[in-house]
Amino acid sequence: MAMPQVHIVAYCGDLGYGVTRGAEMLSLMMAFGIVSRIGSGFIADRIGGLATLLLGSAAQGLALLLYAMFDGMASLYVISALFGLFQGGIVPSYAFVIREYFPPSEVGTRLGVVLMMTLFGMALGGWMSGAVFDYFGSYQAAFLNGLAWNLLNLVIALALMTRSLRRREALA
Repeated sequence: MAMPQVHIVAYCGDLGYGVTRGAEMLSLMMAFGIVSRIGSGFIADRIGGLATLLLGSAAQGLALLLYAMFDGMASLYVISALFGLFQGGIVPSYAFVIREYFPPSEVGTRLGVVLMMTLFGMALGGWMSGAVFDYFGSYQAAFLNGLAWNLLNLVIALALMTRSLRRREALA
């Protein structure tokens, strides 16, 4: 799911737009990621961490699909902004989810483990997308690989949401 941050510069170079355009897209993605991190906090305060995670994950999947479908320079700028806006709030949502579902005495340890695994997954994902590109010779295949992993994240979040709703119903 971190594929665009790792590969957008090389992707733009391969498309003939040049690495400078790719660096601009990466900068745009990161800038919108800042907006997303702040905005996701406001959203999580209103709908909860898990719902915010679901929203961000679904939107990020849409952006990855758009990357696989469009490769025009203007569309890549727009998609990069959208990806940053959608992706930036996902990792902070994990802190909200942990805070909502675990006792305060466990939050520090659990958050540390979750963030460590998140960073490991992002590093592995960047590498894996490169390996997919090398094997298939296609960035579209690499974007679809990211989309597949994003769907797994979405399924896990949906399962947690379903479980949480069932527990609330049982307690009511």
